[in-house]
Amino acid sequence: MNVQVLDVGQCMPDHAAIRRLIETNFAAEVVQTDQLDDTLAVLRGGKFALVLINRKLDLDYSDGLKILTAIKAEPALRETPVMLITNYAEHQQTAIAAGAVAGFGKAQLGDPATIEKLAAYLPRKG
Repeated sequence: MNVQVLDVGQCMPDHAAIRRLIETNFAAEVVQTDQLDDTLAVLRGGKFALVLINRKLDLDYSDGLKILTAIKAEPALRETPVMLITNYAEHQQTAIAAGAVAGFGKAQLGDPATIEKLAAYLPRKG
């Protein structure tokens, strides 16, 4: 049985690239949400191995860090690993300080180190 990954706030092309990366390499299914309310509703209704949040949400360009903070504020959700998707090291550090695990940027989608980061939370295929 595949685990679930929640991908938050990505545009369609980026979501497709992230989904392809994860579903090709891991026994995982990627679910998408767009903003805070739908993200929390989906998380409360299921079990997710990992949450990926875009630094700037595609829908309204709001800060994805607000979603991270909301997840970590809920006792039932706070243990769920969350990664911020950003190419900027300073934003990664801010996210880690807020409770995220080390994430990656879209520029690193093809990098073997990204696969290794994901492998810490997701089961490999086969």
